Amino acid sequence: MSFRHIFNPVQLRHKTLENRIVFGAHTTNMAQDGLPGDQHLGYYRERALGGAGMIVVEPMPVHAAAVLTRGNFRHDSDDVIPHFKRITQACQAEGAVMIQQLYHVGAHGDWDNSWHANWSPSGGPSYHDNDGSHAMSVEEIEESIEGFVQAAIRCQKAGFDGVEVWAAYHCLLDQFWTPFSNQRTDDWGGSLENRTRLSREIMRRIRLACGDEFIVGLSVNDDSDKEVCLSRDEMVEIVGLHDREGLMDYVTVGAGSYFDFYKILPSFQYPENLGADLASRLKKSDLRALVTAEANIRTPDNANSVLGSGQADLVSIVRGQIADPHLVTKAQEDRADDIRGCLSCNQQCWGRRGRDYYISCLVNPSAGHEYLWDGDRFTKAPSSKSVLVVGAGPAGLEAARVAAERGHHVILAEAASEIGGQFRLAGLQPRRAQITDLIQWFERQLAQLGVELRLNTYLETEEILELQCDAVVLATGALPAGTGFQKALPHVPEMPGASGGNVWSAEDVMGRSARLGREVVLLDEGGHWKGIGTAWLLAEQGHVVTIVTPDAMIAKELVRSATDFPARQTLAKLGTRFTTETVITSWSDSGAEIQSLLTGEKDLLPAQSLVLATGNRADPSLADDLRDQGHTPIVIGDADAPRLAAAAIFEGRRAGLAL
Repeated sequence: MSFRHIFNPVQLRHKTLENRIVFGAHTTNMAQDGLPGDQHLGYYRERALGGAGMIVVEPMPVHAAAVLTRGNFRHDSDDVIPHFKRITQACQAEGAVMIQQLYHVGAHGDWDNSWHANWSPSGGPSYHDNDGSHAMSVEEIEESIEGFVQAAIRCQKAGFDGVEVWAAYHCLLDQFWTPFSNQRTDDWGGSLENRTRLSREIMRRIRLACGDEFIVGLSVNDDSDKEVCLSRDEMVEIVGLHDREGLMDYVTVGAGSYFDFYKILPSFQYPENLGADLASRLKKSDLRALVTAEANIRTPDNANSVLGSGQADLVSIVRGQIADPHLVTKAQEDRADDIRGCLSCNQQCWGRRGRDYYISCLVNPSAGHEYLWDGDRFTKAPSSKSVLVVGAGPAGLEAARVAAERGHHVILAEAASEIGGQFRLAGLQPRRAQITDLIQWFERQLAQLGVELRLNTYLETEEILELQCDAVVLATGALPAGTGFQKALPHVPEMPGASGGNVWSAEDVMGRSARLGREVVLLDEGGHWKGIGTAWLLAEQGHVVTIVTPDAMIAKELVRSATDFPARQTLAKLGTRFTTETVITSWSDSGAEIQSLLTGEKDLLPAQSLVLATGNRADPSLADDLRDQGHTPIVIGDADAPRLAAAAIFEGRRAGLAL
C-alpha cells in the first residue's frame, strides 16, 4: 500500500479509528434557524462515505457571547439534538468516529450576529473588527464553563462520540492562556496554573458529566512568530499540563490566529504542512494524548509523510476533503491520480464563508450541494446520448466529464492545442501550479471515461450541425475586450490610445505573446488573481511594475479569500508600485496619463507597456446561429457571462447532470 502510515488503525479512547485521516472542524455556515438540516447531512455523510476516519463537525457556540456567524447553531437549546442525531448516525454507519467542536471566540466576536457584547479575560480589543470587549466577572467565567459542559452533554445526547474543546487562534481559552490578553490579578490570571484554570476546569467537568466512554480533544495553534502570542515552548508546556492531568485524548495543532488570520486557512502562498512543526514538538514531549497535525496538509502524500516521520499520530485534511470527499478511499485503493486536488485558493470555502454564505468549492461544486445532487457520485442517465461539448476550459471540461460519468458518448472539441482555456494561463502564474495539476487530472479522467477529445478543432455552426449530436454544450469562454473600457469612466467607451502599440491583455502576458518594455503599467479593474498574479510574474521577471486600480486597495477581491495581504506583501517586496483610486485617461508612447478619483488631478506614469487586466466579453454569435437553425444549445461558463472559474465549473457540473 502506497500510504501505509495512513491506514494503520489507532485507538482513541474507546474507539478504533480505521485510518488516521481526520475531516477537521470548519464552519460550513449551512445552519437554518440555528439547526443542522439536509444540507449538513449530505455534506458530512459524503466525507464519511469517502473514508474519513474521524469527522469533527463544525463549531458549536457555547454561549450567546460566542455566536460568530449567521450559520452558527443554537447555543443553548436541546432543539439541536434530534437534528444532529441524524448526522451522527448516518456518518457512524459509514465507519466514521464523530466529534463536535465547542467554541467561544471571546474578544473576537461579532455582536451584529450575537447581539451580545464580546467577553474576554481583561476587556481586550477585538481583532475581528474595531469593537472592544467586556472583562468577565468570576460569575461570568462560571457561566461560560457551564455553557461548555451543557454543550458537551447535548453532543453526547445527539450521538457524538466526543467533543473537541477549541483553544486555538487566540479564542477565549487562548486569551486566558496568553499574558497579552490576560492581565487579571485574581485566580484566573498571572501564573500558568491560573491562566490555564479555565480550560482545565472545562475539560475536567466535561469528563465528569459525560463519563469515561466519551472522547475529549483540545484544539490549539502555532502562531509563534507573533511576539504577543505564545511561543512553541510555552504551548508545549500548556498542552503538557492538560495531558498530565488526563484531561484530553487528543490535541489538534493548526496555524495562524486572529493576529495572523491569513495562516488559519493558508493559501498556495504558504508552505505546506504548517501545523506539523508544533505537532512534532508535542510528539517529542511524550504526551499520552494523540497529536493531530492540521494546516495546509492537502494530500495523502503530505499526510503519509507527516505520519511516517513521526510528527503526528493523526492528520487533519479539511480543504483536501472538501475538494474530493473520497480522498481517503481513493488513497486506500492506490488511486491517488484520481484524487481531485485542492487548489488552496480559498475562493469558495473561506471566500463564501467570509461573505456569510454557506461554503462550497471551486473544483468541487457538489460541496454544499450534496443534498441536491446525491453527493459527489453519479448515477447513469436513463438513456445514453451523444453529446458535443465545444470548448475545453473549466466549464467544458467539467461538463464533458460529468456527462461521460453518466454514460453519455461525449465529444469534446477545443480550438487550441491544449485543454484548460484561460484557466491554464492562471496556472502559469507564480505558485499556482496546482491549477495545472487540476487540468492534468481532468485529462486523465476524460481519457479513462472514453471522452473523444479533438484538439485544434474550431467548429462553425454547420460543422456542429453535421455531427448530429443529441445535445450541444457551448463552453467557448470569453475574450478580452481590448478597448481599455473602465467601469469608473462609463462615459468613455474606449481608452484613448488603447488601440495603439504596446498595449496588451493579461492573457497576452500569460500566454507569452506580449513583448514588454522594462517599465509596465498594469490596469487592474478586477482586484483578483488575473491582475495580481500577472503583476507578480512580471515583477519576478525583472519588470518595474505599477498597478493602477480604481479600488481603494490593491487586491480588493482577494480579501474574501484571505489572500490579499500576502499578495500585497509579495508585490511590495518585489518593488511593485501601487496607485489606488485612480483611472487611466489615455495611453501614448510617453506612458499612461492617470487621474485621481479623489482629487481629479492628472499625472503621467512613464512606461513602455500597458497591460489591461479588465473585464472580458462573450461572443454569443455561435449560440445565436444554432438557435436560428432550430437548435437549443446549453451555454455555460464565460460563454454565458464572464466570471471566475468557480462559476464555470459549477455550471459544467450542472449541465452534465441535466443531460
